[in-house]
Amino acid sequence: MPKQIVVFKLNSEDFCVDINQVVEIIRLQTIIKVPDAPSFVEGITNLRGTVIPIIDLKKRFNLPTSEKNENNRIIVVNVTERPVGFIVDSVTEVLRVEDFTIQEAPDIIKGIGREYITSIINLNGRLIINLDLHKILTEKEKKEIEHI
Repeated sequence: MPKQIVVFKLNSEDFCVDINQVVEIIRLQTIIKVPDAPSFVEGITNLRGTVIPIIDLKKRFNLPTSEKNENNRIIVVNVTERPVGFIVDSVTEVLRVEDFTIQEAPDIIKGIGREYITSIINLNGRLIINLDLHKILTEKEKKEIEHI
């Protein structure tokens, strides 16, 4: 059965998330820094009256960061009991993928304890890393973010 994914970029790499995890995708907006927040937490923003924490996915993955620009997007996901926003470089497309294109993540990736990488999607040689944004944060980090 085909599944729908939202494809996004971090630097030049393609990542995706199951569309069912996504609450909405918004443009980058004003983010207020929060003192003593974990290093990957950019801050908080007001989303139609709800204050949500914003996480920079590149910082979370220890990837090189870049200046924010008009292509940046925030993917909003319900990670805990409340929404959390993840900054990505750009959201490029929404795709329908067939089961046969979805491959188990290689042992080298799983072996480093990256349970948030669920699979690799192979579309005619184009590899897309499939993430589970619900598992990006440890339980301890989820609790820290709930208090922001």
